[in-house]
Amino acid sequence: MNNDITTTFTVKFSYKGKSISVENISYETTASDLLSKARSSYQEIDDDIILRLIFKGKTIAQETVNDAPTNGDDMNEQLAFSSNIKIPKSGIAKVIIMGSTTSSGIQQLNSLKSDPLMRGFDEEKMLNSKAKKNKPLSTYWGTKYTQQHKQYKFCKLQECTDASFGSRTDRINAPHAFEARRLLECLATDPGIISLLVKRQLVVGTLGEMDPIDDRLMQSKASEGACLLGYNTNHGLRIDIKLRTDDLSSFRPYKELVSTLIHELSHNWCSEHDVLFWTNYGQMRVEYLYKHARLMEGGIFVGGKRTAELAGVVDMISPPSASSVSSPSSASSSLDSVMNNICQSITQECAREMAQHHLPVQLIVPGILSFSKELMAETEKEEDTQTGGYKLGTVDNKSNTTQQQGGDDTAGMSMRERALVAAEKRAREQKKE
Repeated sequence: MNNDITTTFTVKFSYKGKSISVENISYETTASDLLSKARSSYQEIDDDIILRLIFKGKTIAQETVNDAPTNGDDMNEQLAFSSNIKIPKSGIAKVIIMGSTTSSGIQQLNSLKSDPLMRGFDEEKMLNSKAKKNKPLSTYWGTKYTQQHKQYKFCKLQECTDASFGSRTDRINAPHAFEARRLLECLATDPGIISLLVKRQLVVGTLGEMDPIDDRLMQSKASEGACLLGYNTNHGLRIDIKLRTDDLSSFRPYKELVSTLIHELSHNWCSEHDVLFWTNYGQMRVEYLYKHARLMEGGIFVGGKRTAELAGVVDMISPPSASSVSSPSSASSSLDSVMNNICQSITQECAREMAQHHLPVQLIVPGILSFSKELMAETEKEEDTQTGGYKLGTVDNKSNTTQQQGGDDTAGMSMRERALVAAEKRAREQKKE
């Protein structure tokens, strides 16, 4: 269809939200003429801006850069509105003006020096990565316990997201997932837990939060006789702990969470809740409490409190004769009496739990007592680095030599290995009876 070249119409320019109409435009108007009218219509268009005119999504005219000619020169000698372009019936052609910086402006911009105070994206990413790596995992236990051991640790922490709790209305007041994350970090950096992982050379893939309303999982685990407060997958590949109460309104007491975590760590060696399992569990509990007892004896404070107070285990450590936590190094609170009180506390705790499995606690008491003696003898050999270099005692070389001699099959074994061998021996004797 050919349009009448004598017909005139109005061009409505639009530049940066400002519209200006120019009349008496025809099909004979060249692209260069239209560019000239567009530039003269806007005083705010600087000389270093090159223009491009767009009509119905197509470029109909384009200025060129003097020092870098393009095919726009030939284009501007042509008609702006060719015969195959149809002007709206309203007689108004809406043309959009696009402006860009000239090459001289670009060269001037490139010649500017960068601000030395500004960091590039790569540098910013590197600094953020370094800061994240050096960021303390938790400050709950003070500056000495901000990170896990480099090798023996929980490799990953995973809390439940809000979506994990479904659409139950009573989850509105539930603690946020951020708080659950902080609680997992607190467990991972607990001095007692770190001691257990390091001495037993344990590496746990993931320490996660167990979803308390996942009924399918809980029912399946209940059918297997597993503890519903936590579970151990593939002997330490993943350990999940039930952090929240049943109504989701708060977290379970920290003292109970640690007990559950140690319970699941004990499953790394023993799957069934037999005598060997409870012996190993009881010994791990003794070692956990004794670590906090040594920190008490060494005078370690975190925010004005003992680590045993933060862990909620002072009553399991301090003997009944101890008047207060503020004087743990008094004569009535010697490590001997502290260890005796720890063993009594663990015996009572295991008696309650073992009763659910119809096992008498007397089966594991000898293993707990012998382990406690070996633990105290072992700690006397080394300087307690967690108490500022305070040395708990000296070793009796004669007794130590006697222990290694006599043709004992357990010679050369670690303390934990000797305890497990003794527990297995008692279990075999019990079956024979």
